[in-house]
Amino acid sequence: MSRHQFSMEYYWRMQAEKISPALSWNEEWDFAEWKKASGAKLRELIGDFPKRVPLMSDVEYSVEEEDFIRQRVVFDSEEEMSVPCQVLIPKGEQPQGGFPAILCCHGHGKFGKDPVAGLAGTPECRADIAEMNYDYGAQMAKAGFLTICPDLRGFGERRDGDDWLGRDTCNVNLLKGEILGKYPLALNIWDMKCCIDYLCTRKDVNPQRIGMMGLSMGGTMTAFTTAVEPRIKAADIIAYINPLDRFGIARGNFCGSQILPGLRCHLDTSDIAGLIAPRPLLLEMGTGDRCFFFQDLWKGYESVKNIYENAGAGDQLWKDIHSGGHAFSGKKAAAFFRQYL
Repeated sequence: MSRHQFSMEYYWRMQAEKISPALSWNEEWDFAEWKKASGAKLRELIGDFPKRVPLMSDVEYSVEEEDFIRQRVVFDSEEEMSVPCQVLIPKGEQPQGGFPAILCCHGHGKFGKDPVAGLAGTPECRADIAEMNYDYGAQMAKAGFLTICPDLRGFGERRDGDDWLGRDTCNVNLLKGEILGKYPLALNIWDMKCCIDYLCTRKDVNPQRIGMMGLSMGGTMTAFTTAVEPRIKAADIIAYINPLDRFGIARGNFCGSQILPGLRCHLDTSDIAGLIAPRPLLLEMGTGDRCFFFQDLWKGYESVKNIYENAGAGDQLWKDIHSGGHAFSGKKAAAFFRQYL
């Protein structure tokens, strides 16, 4: 039998088996030492953020709907880039100090922020909302939180056409960025930090009571942003934390907007979530999820639980297991944020 083999899929799996993430949590670590070392490595992998510029924010309209006030807000995150957002303001009396606020990040899909913010003007948006319980920005506003729903780079209003020669625009953006030493995930983390900057300028927001949540790629953004942004006091990561070997290497179920080069050599997704400790964290998992399999999500949860317990914050980690698919559960999020924001 020939010793030769030609499969790149096999090659990548064998490479992954040979590499153990150097800073991935294990119980031999002291939590404080691990958090310092792994947090520093994550910031190194992210690289330099863009130069800060004045937000120059504009509220382009403000309209009253049945359950909340809807605003369209645009601000600048760097010299050559602006961020379009939907801001939903609860009706009723504003609490002393301002509303608690939640940054609600969308997942992969060409509609970007719109379904998350409850903009259901097309059959396609309505279908996304129905399938994934996707309007969590609107749901959290109805529950009494001011919510901000931005478009990530390459999505919604920030999408440059439907495709480039039939290719995934996320992957093309990654390749273009690598030529210039910039990565879409890092740039989107920066934009999310600028969303927090913007929320802190609003008189109707309590800057000490800001949370973040997101489904799928929105979960990616919630994990990475919260890990490096201490102003986020509590986070809900929906259907994301599971081993990179499983959804990435084995299945190739990711895109160029969700990775940092070299990440798996040092950290896994559970380590990114663990860096949030001891701040409150909710992990949501669907037993019928066919995007990120439940057995993998459960493995991710168990790893995060181990980190939280070693941080002395086991009671700050919540889980919401539901029988649905790749979707927002909605069973615990409002209670979770009410307790911690």
